[in-house]
Amino acid sequence: MKALRKMKDGFGNMELCDFDKPSPKNDDVLIKVVFSGICGSDIHAFKGEYNKKIPLTLGHEFIGIVHEIGDKVTTLTVGDRVVSETTYEVCEKCVHCSAQEFNLCSQRKGLGTQVDGSFATFVLAKAERCHKLPERISNETAALIEPLACCVHAVMEKTHIHPNEKIAVFGPGPIGVLLALVAKSLKADVTLIGISKDAYRLAKAKELGLSLTVDSQTIDWDSFLAERTEQLGFDQVFECSGSPQALQQALEIVKKKGTVIQEGLFAKNPVPVDMSLLLNKEIQLIGSRTQKTSSWLKTIEWLQTSNIDLSPVITNILPLTQWEEAFRLAMSGEELKVLLKPE
Repeated sequence: MKALRKMKDGFGNMELCDFDKPSPKNDDVLIKVVFSGICGSDIHAFKGEYNKKIPLTLGHEFIGIVHEIGDKVTTLTVGDRVVSETTYEVCEKCVHCSAQEFNLCSQRKGLGTQVDGSFATFVLAKAERCHKLPERISNETAALIEPLACCVHAVMEKTHIHPNEKIAVFGPGPIGVLLALVAKSLKADVTLIGISKDAYRLAKAKELGLSLTVDSQTIDWDSFLAERTEQLGFDQVFECSGSPQALQQALEIVKKKGTVIQEGLFAKNPVPVDMSLLLNKEIQLIGSRTQKTSSWLKTIEWLQTSNIDLSPVITNILPLTQWEEAFRLAMSGEELKVLLKPE
């Protein structure tokens, strides 16, 4: 089979390799990948900004068909159309595992992070982490379920949004756009914030119904906050870009006693921000790490009940053999979500 692998640390150092097809044992399932999305963390890994176990097949946002099952699998059969949680292995003993918060297990091994992922013809996953898909969810939409589950976790599980709340979302990439759509579906008043080079993505967001978009590099914030929030600031701000400057601005535009949720992955740490704002405004600062099992269940339900067409989020699909062009497009801001399709 073919697999796109990060071969060593540093910028680039990725190769499309001929690789042995894995065999499922015990509770594993072997999934034939239909589509796999390029995530921001894959881009960080490509750039050498995000340490992973190397060599490693990247990718974790995928839809596929069950191809083989291990001898202990009873919940899935060959031919099932599935998505899989990114968690592959956990300790199963800690307090977080007991609560099914596998995203917080210190022994967690994730697909495309510590074990081989989905930029390949086939990927191994755990049967208990797989979710069979209803027919009404297309393969293309299913490829968005993993990033969408991250957004559902942030919006529905890490905080609570009330109708008509003023919500700001920094970063009009796939996560920011999907998160803004989830927040809007809860009847929030959502503002999506980007920078000048995000013009294409902000325009795509408007196609999806996110009518209020802002270029933070050209706007007069004092006038905007006066008009939109009566100078009080936003009730909640989601930072989805992984930009330290955006986090700083989020702390500045959130209201006193408001909430800032950090969703974006930073390329470098530590992150320089003025923490006196946290103190003086009594801001709640919340981290949201990937997703957990409940997030996936809520996401699949949301997709079936929200009646939101997510197809404009996917702006390009390229074969796995054209991965270099796919990564170039994903990094350039010329696209929103780019999918790879194994041949």
